[in-house]
Amino acid sequence: NFSILRTPIAKPDYASATVEVEGSSERYLTNLNVFKDFKVVSFREKGLNHFLVIKSDERKEITFPEDAYHVGGGNNANFDTKIYRYNYSSPTTPSTTFDYNVETGESKQVHQVEVPGFDQHKYVVERKFIPSHDGVLVPMTIIRAKTTKVGDPNKCLLYGYGSYSISIHPWFNRNNISLLDRGFVYAIGHIRGSSTMGRSWYENGKFLKKQNTFKDFYACVKYLIKEGYTAKGKIGIMGGSAGGMLVGATINLDTENLIGAACADVPFVDVLNTMLDDGLPLTQLEYEEWGNPNDKEYFEYIKSYCPYSNIQEREYPAVLAIAGLNDPRVTYWEPMKWTYKLRDYATDSRVKLLWTNMDAGHAGASGRFEAFKEYADIYTFFIKELE
Repeated sequence: NFSILRTPIAKPDYASATVEVEGSSERYLTNLNVFKDFKVVSFREKGLNHFLVIKSDERKEITFPEDAYHVGGGNNANFDTKIYRYNYSSPTTPSTTFDYNVETGESKQVHQVEVPGFDQHKYVVERKFIPSHDGVLVPMTIIRAKTTKVGDPNKCLLYGYGSYSISIHPWFNRNNISLLDRGFVYAIGHIRGSSTMGRSWYENGKFLKKQNTFKDFYACVKYLIKEGYTAKGKIGIMGGSAGGMLVGATINLDTENLIGAACADVPFVDVLNTMLDDGLPLTQLEYEEWGNPNDKEYFEYIKSYCPYSNIQEREYPAVLAIAGLNDPRVTYWEPMKWTYKLRDYATDSRVKLLWTNMDAGHAGASGRFEAFKEYADIYTFFIKELE
């Protein structure tokens, strides 16, 4: 999880270095800002971001009131200052900028993004740690309107991404408010393959441990049903790119038919065939994440979870696969092949939809309003199919 060393400018080497901030298995150090009279260390603990302010021999943490949130350094252009600026948000708090005074220890709000018609007091956020298949506790953030009661058969959307050490933080997302106001529960699974819980969290969700990512996510599905946030067939799952692979692998795991609908956005679902084609522009770079399938051990392991390779003749949820014709990262034929194979093998009558955006690349529709329309179509799919 890294450490921070101090070394003389005249002799910058390990032998003459002293430890400024110890590394630990609990704290994942992510950044360091240096000012004239103080330093700010950014770190993640129990999946949430924090700041440690170091001034001479004094060390003080900036604390935050909510159980789930995201915070990051802001625009700090002045070296000679007593102010550290940071940006804070949570599932119920729009992006807010604060100035922290290192002498008084007080944070002052200087700006908040306006969200017309939004009342943060109408919603509740919970942070849960749930046991996965191997007993490891996986963090999950759950958001709902206060009028949406646990124990009712609520519709639910679970979002996830667990690759490349990229973490999905519990920040504010205005797109989700329309679902919450319609009685949905919205959840984020902070699964292995991300770096939510530190470097080892990532390393235990890649290469020959990739199955942990999918099993963590499926454990989140089962927890939400078991604890009454939703019901069998009322839960939808969503992810994009490698998160689309997560969706494809998870519906293959779901032999209990718990999941009612799944949206895989530009999904990396034909993993084995793509990784075997080193003529594609990104394949050889991807060996560092999935392994080289020209090695038999990696070939067999990738084959064991590849969504396209593991489709079976059985019932599947309703599926919406989204492709971009000009996508250089996940070629458009991956979601196309996957969708058609699902149609051939699925024994149910639920829809298996393919939506190819003929003008888009990997990031979806261009333009703010087109992106809103795309989200509206996706959410309409979940509203309809989770009846």
